[in-house]
Amino acid sequence: MNLESTNTPVNKSQKETFDFLTDLKNFKQLLPENTEKFEIDGDSMLFSLKGMPEIRMVIKETQEFDKVILGAASSKLPFTLTADIKEVSDTTAETKLSFTGDFNPMMAMMVKKPLQKFIDTLSENIAKL
Repeated sequence: MNLESTNTPVNKSQKETFDFLTDLKNFKQLLPENTEKFEIDGDSMLFSLKGMPEIRMVIKETQEFDKVILGAASSKLPFTLTADIKEVSDTTAETKLSFTGDFNPMMAMMVKKPLQKFIDTLSENIAKL
């Protein structure tokens, strides 16, 4: 399953946006209002949204200033959330979030709409930075 956000303008430079997204504690500002739990544990973050199970994510890969790839810490539900960051000017950037998950068709059908809403919320909150 592949989901994407729209391209989102950010009032930060490409480097500032990259640095923000690679510091997991900053995700607290990006998560939806219905976040019930948010914890940082070394190189991973754990969060849960109301009515959803807890999700633990780690930074899987970075390409300096261009890309941040977060992924599931466990292999039970394998997925990645990729932030592509493009420079627009010295003081602005543009991000696009992409979600890729390896779910069975029934699970994919159940989680597609809430996941798209989650990705859209992250993207909207990045735009407010």
